[in-house]
Amino acid sequence: MSEKKEVPHDMQEVVESTPSSRGSLKGDVVPDGYGFDEKRTKSLLRKMDINIVPFLSLLYLLSFLDRTNIGNARLVNLEESLGMTGIDYNVALAIFFPFYVAAEVPSNIMLKRTSASFWFSLIMVLWAISTTLMGLVKTYPQLLAVRAILGFWEGGLFPGINFYLTTWYRRHECGLRMAIFFSAATAAGAFGGLIARGVSEMKGVGGLMGWSWIFILEGIVTFFVSIWAYFQIHDKPETARFLTQEERNEVRRRLKDDRHHLANEWNMKYVWQALQDWKIWCHMLITFGMYSCLYSISLFLPTIIKTMGYKNNDAQLMTVPPYVVGCISTIGGGFLADRYKQRGLFFIGYCLMAMLGFTLLISSDIVGVQYAGTFLATSGIYANVPGGVAWNGNNIGGTTKRAIGIGLHASAGNLGGIVSSFLFLSYQSPRYFQGFGALIGLSSMSCFLSILMTIYLRRENARRDAYAAANGLPKPEDYTDEMREAEREKGDYATFFRYTV
Repeated sequence: MSEKKEVPHDMQEVVESTPSSRGSLKGDVVPDGYGFDEKRTKSLLRKMDINIVPFLSLLYLLSFLDRTNIGNARLVNLEESLGMTGIDYNVALAIFFPFYVAAEVPSNIMLKRTSASFWFSLIMVLWAISTTLMGLVKTYPQLLAVRAILGFWEGGLFPGINFYLTTWYRRHECGLRMAIFFSAATAAGAFGGLIARGVSEMKGVGGLMGWSWIFILEGIVTFFVSIWAYFQIHDKPETARFLTQEERNEVRRRLKDDRHHLANEWNMKYVWQALQDWKIWCHMLITFGMYSCLYSISLFLPTIIKTMGYKNNDAQLMTVPPYVVGCISTIGGGFLADRYKQRGLFFIGYCLMAMLGFTLLISSDIVGVQYAGTFLATSGIYANVPGGVAWNGNNIGGTTKRAIGIGLHASAGNLGGIVSSFLFLSYQSPRYFQGFGALIGLSSMSCFLSILMTIYLRRENARRDAYAAANGLPKPEDYTDEMREAEREKGDYATFFRYTV
């Protein structure tokens, strides 16, 4: 420490600010009002959970329901009504995703520059109208056009909610909350089957087919919730009506301490930092594999179960149990990953579970074995979607870089929706060997890359610890505000930043 020449030039401003000249955050006496005790912190988190997470879950439930209800409509004569043949249905699925992906990063930029209540409610109104119009189409080209528009307006919700949660919760608190809100996707799958079973009986009402009413009723519900969203969503802790001023200050303090005082302002250089970070690109590939599996399940599960020998109405109902188990798996995985502060190991484990599920589906013609495979596949895939977002988001320093990184993460994943749209073609029925084989390959790719990422992050944390010890730098928790401020623009490359593994 006494000789600066032993320290790299870009580290000198950190070394010059030693704990001996300024009190450390850990070692000093904490002033009055600096941080809640454990009991008050739990009370604060409970209040935030009640006022934030359930409503976000409702929004995502409606989003996932509105994009995947076409799978239920297919079992209620959608294709026959619109004269669809061959791969027309697959094209109708695929056209949603390019527009969805195109909207994700720009939407997160708009969210960063406007407000959550305004932006979320606006895109909801527009996709609600699109969903309703899907029930009124008379031709196949009209269906394609409306599906494309629906994808564009829905694109901003998933990456937006994930980023929004990081502006309220600390890094190791996000995983469970992301899992809870994403579990709404499994609920959407379960509700979709139940709703479709009931609504299909409305055939002839208003001169419309049963599949038309699936779209119309779900679109109307989304519209009313979108109006409610404008008044229900709290933009940021500083303006949250459900918090006292003391609680607002504590939320800001906790986030500042957890995010290491890294830069929060908008600046294009943080956008370039995100685009040049290879770790984000690796997560994009991991997510591509997972989402390809996710959309294959969500779009084709009714069809897959029907080919096991169930009739249309029974197939709708038989989709419910796998989604219920998947919901439990998703929430349970998020809770345990947060508790043990381990994301990579859980991600790898769920990949293996999904791979086993797809193997059962492709290797056996016994209905019971195949149906068991749907439980394993659904549980593994759905749990890994919020787990992957939390893992990636935890390791991106600075809110602007994180907003872009999460947007890129979701964009790459949803490109998998295009792939999944063509994995289960009608001529492959009833066994779909090519489709299940592709899903085994994609989930294996995600598993392999997640193993490499886990190994790298562990080694990088160890390298930073060794570097700090060799150069007389303090432990990350002992950095002073001034020392952290000196590296605020370095993001996750700051010397005090440690990755979530």
